[in-house]
Amino acid sequence: MKCEELLTMLNEYVDGTVDPSICKEFEKHLAGCNPCQVVVDNIRQTITLYKDGQPYELPVAFREKLHAALRQRFVQLHR
Repeated sequence: MKCEELLTMLNEYVDGTVDPSICKEFEKHLAGCNPCQVVVDNIRQTITLYKDGQPYELPVAFREKLHAALRQRFVQLHR
């Protein structure tokens, strides 16, 4: 399995809806591919955070930078 093939089936894999035979190929690829491991781990963590439904407190500096960027974009779009 190549990285591109893995990425096309990623949602199904994370959801647990991939055919078991493909799942074995998927896991074999993941065992030897660090970039794909990182992608899958990030998606799993995102799903876990989302399912928990708990707000995540952003660091103050990041939140202020994000708000400034959003305000600037809003102004640009509404001129």
